[in-house]
Amino acid sequence: MSDHLLTTRGFTRDAAVRLLDLAEDMADTQQRQVKKLPTLRGTTVVNLFFEDSTRTRISFEVAAKRLSADVITFSAKGSSVSKGESLQDTAQTLQAMGADGIVMRHPSSGAAHVLATSGWTRAGVVNAGDGTHEHPTQALLDAFTIRRRRDGDDSRGRDLAGLRVVIVGDVLHSRVARSNLWLLTALGASVRLVGPPTLLPAHVEGWPVTTGIDLDEAIADGPDVVMMLRVQRERMTEAFFPSAREYARLYGLSVARADALPSTSLVMHPGPMNRGLEIAGAVADSPRSTVLEQVQNGVAVRMAVLYDVLAGERA
Repeated sequence: MSDHLLTTRGFTRDAAVRLLDLAEDMADTQQRQVKKLPTLRGTTVVNLFFEDSTRTRISFEVAAKRLSADVITFSAKGSSVSKGESLQDTAQTLQAMGADGIVMRHPSSGAAHVLATSGWTRAGVVNAGDGTHEHPTQALLDAFTIRRRRDGDDSRGRDLAGLRVVIVGDVLHSRVARSNLWLLTALGASVRLVGPPTLLPAHVEGWPVTTGIDLDEAIADGPDVVMMLRVQRERMTEAFFPSAREYARLYGLSVARADALPSTSLVMHPGPMNRGLEIAGAVADSPRSTVLEQVQNGVAVRMAVLYDVLAGERA
């Protein structure tokens, strides 16, 4: 049982496998006619989203309801936050209302850590994305998807040792890339970051990764997984590449590039996708793509995370 889930940095191999195995158990329950479990009955989970979201917000809401929790979805737009209310006051209000768990997405890096350690709330906190810092449940569902594709449904107890993963694109602004590199390497995979020099972090000393600026070279090495990242224009304050056409030519996963991959290589994207920019539509919809599986697996993984943070060994 964990008090919070804020980051994948510091995960051990055993801790990561345990959580993925728990997600396998949750996925099994979703094949039943009655998908609901009584595990979090009487528990209140608040989805506290200060940024727009579709997949993550709905996935957490479905996951909490499948565990029989009472769910409150809170959007900053149309709330007192838009009137200037601070995170502290919002958190203390939720505490007064009896929130047991808070799933938070926030534009500021470190906001989830502040909420979890401030004393403003006693709720378990799950980081659903904080600025350009981390998005731990996305990394978990990505690893879960890879493991299932590689080992089948009976993948319990297995890590990703020997797997070669290339993460491509806007790494600089990507919390998905950061959470994935820590989790995947904890599971034994090797990770390579590829993108324009302007969209790679300036200082990666101490990160367990290699970096490069040539996507075709990375593809020629025959990676097991190619994970494309969304170009996050909303976080860009200057021009990081000349044009969309130039970016697509150098760093987009075209049909030709996908065809150059080994037949067993997987193509991933956390969504939402800019089709024709980061990835060709035909590649996104191809059998090697796991895009929809990632969305589907997100429910089971987030059920596992909510169980781990809010119930653990109690049930």
